[in-house]
Amino acid sequence: MSDPSASPARADYLADLNPSQREAVEHGVGEGGRPGGPLLVIAGAGSGKTNTLAHRVAHLVLKGADPQRIMLLTFSRRAAAEMERRVGRVLQKVLALGTSHPPTLPWTGTFHGIGARLLREHGDRIGLAEDFTIHDRGDSEDLMGIVRHELGLSSTESRFPLKSTCLAIYSRVVNGCQPLDQVLRAAFPWCAAWEAQLKRLFGAYVAAKQAQHLLDYDDLLLYWEGMLRDPALAAELGARFDHVLVDEYQDTNRLQAAILLGMKPDGSGLTVVGDDAQSIYSFRAATVRNILDFPGQFPKPARVVTLERNYRSTQPILDASNAVIGESAERYAKELWTDRESSRRPALVTVSDEAGQARWVADNVLRNREEGLTLKSQAVLFRSASHSAPLELELARRNIPFVKYGGLKFLEASHIKDVLSVLRWAQNPRGRLAGFRVAQLVPGIGPATAGRLLDAMAACPRPLSALLEFVPPSAARSEWAGLAEAYRTLCENARWPADVELAVRWYLPHLERLHDDAAARRADLDQLARIAAGYGSREQFLAELTLDPPDATSAESGVPLRDEDYLILSTIHSAKGQEWKAVYVLNVVDGCIPSDMSTGTAAEIEEERRLLYVAMTRARDRLHLIVPQRFYVHQQTGLGDRHVYAARSRFLTDRIATLFDRLPTPPQQAATPAPHPAAPRVDVAALLRNLWK
Repeated sequence: MSDPSASPARADYLADLNPSQREAVEHGVGEGGRPGGPLLVIAGAGSGKTNTLAHRVAHLVLKGADPQRIMLLTFSRRAAAEMERRVGRVLQKVLALGTSHPPTLPWTGTFHGIGARLLREHGDRIGLAEDFTIHDRGDSEDLMGIVRHELGLSSTESRFPLKSTCLAIYSRVVNGCQPLDQVLRAAFPWCAAWEAQLKRLFGAYVAAKQAQHLLDYDDLLLYWEGMLRDPALAAELGARFDHVLVDEYQDTNRLQAAILLGMKPDGSGLTVVGDDAQSIYSFRAATVRNILDFPGQFPKPARVVTLERNYRSTQPILDASNAVIGESAERYAKELWTDRESSRRPALVTVSDEAGQARWVADNVLRNREEGLTLKSQAVLFRSASHSAPLELELARRNIPFVKYGGLKFLEASHIKDVLSVLRWAQNPRGRLAGFRVAQLVPGIGPATAGRLLDAMAACPRPLSALLEFVPPSAARSEWAGLAEAYRTLCENARWPADVELAVRWYLPHLERLHDDAAARRADLDQLARIAAGYGSREQFLAELTLDPPDATSAESGVPLRDEDYLILSTIHSAKGQEWKAVYVLNVVDGCIPSDMSTGTAAEIEEERRLLYVAMTRARDRLHLIVPQRFYVHQQTGLGDRHVYAARSRFLTDRIATLFDRLPTPPQQAATPAPHPAAPRVDVAALLRNLWK
């Protein structure tokens, strides 16, 4: 390696950092790169976190630290590659290496990737077989399913959790370092009755892995932490790395925090970077306590450096964001600031209802596009993937292309497609694709039987008669009668939008049987019914919902190649780390933000507040929080169809609301039907609670 002092660029390689960033970069670096005490960098949104961490690693190397003795932990392989690229770029510039390559950082990677490497080297010392193999999530689910079946849990009279749910519970127990009963109560209450059987299942699952020399993803952390319980091995691993640096520390779980403390019990050479205000992944077992409690976990408290200068948003957006997070019960105090002044304040937009919200967003997206903002520079964010359903339909009607991140597109979710297939098959009894899907929803009917049914219907002048006369296998006869009667009613006595109610009513038992998260999916079906009420007929409804197939449906959706530009739709969780010039946040009302499903404890409410903060701080220039005044409620128990009024999110207090411009409902939205005169004024939180009863 070249002598750093020989480089003329060496003196100014930190010149572009602000004072706080520089303080974090230079902390505790002795001669020869000797490690100093523990460091916590609280990096506010848009404060140059990645750049600061990359410069710290480069600074360590330039001060003499051996790159082979630096461990850099990130949360994705892509983030690890990006961090190594940035570090290399700084080193290449400073060392004037020209076209030669900078020093490599061989121990840069994810927690799971680094854990796998260490277990390969040292696993035999804790009893791991040298030839162990690693299962991905799919393989682990399959093994859990095999063990589940062998224990007879797949043939219980009442609904036992599916293999995917069982693995999720097991993973939560391991990563959260919590007893099973606590995990069930907090995150999987519908599975609590199966606690004894789950304990037996998990014991058998672990035994099967050990017998087959298998590790799953969770084991990579569990066995790494297990190695650190051996004092001699812990001392050896800790001494092997002079510096351990961790990105996104607010997203770590208890097991990952235990690994770091095992590696560096005195905090020597340990640097963690994160933002407590952006801790939003408790559903993955992450805990904000890790970053809040970090300074006091060592003999000498960690140094805390706060990055408050924001390089993303305008000051009015930051003022509102600071005010929202400033109401948190416990946090690291910081006030984000920027030199990006602006006369444009964030806006609180009042709209009539969800349909009015969809129209307003579409109108403004197009208006901004005419003013020079590309669609890709604009994003619509929401708490739950189902919240974007009315907007997706509005965008489709206006031919506005979009890509959705976080969950499936509403119309591509399996339970929505199931109900739409029932309606499509009734509308066109000779439609084989819809009929093939619906017939196989009946237990006991497989592809061969479904094919025979559709062949019979195709050959008959009256397809309905062929269906009513069809003799299903004996295993399907009890359920078949229900489908036949529902289908006959849909074909002969069609009434709109009551057809949707009938299709959903027939489908609900199958929803409960097929999906462990049936309650959440039921909310999607209620949403579908509300959307259907806005159309004049079944034919019109189905015709307008026939969209081009999406290129992808997961959080890793691909770019639609048929369009040069496209709007971004994203859950707030999937938007973390991203930024756009204009951001619209949907349904900023109680019951949605905060979600009514996440207000059971003070900790849950605080995480919901952080979700809103994350959404707001994605915006560079324009921020709109949208507040529908009412929601249309479809067929609530004993109450019938009605409108109910919504309350603005509790996180937007009257004091905070003064930091926003208030935009009234545009005149064209007043045409939305008025509320039912007998409708009581209730908030959305109470409304959504009723949905799960």
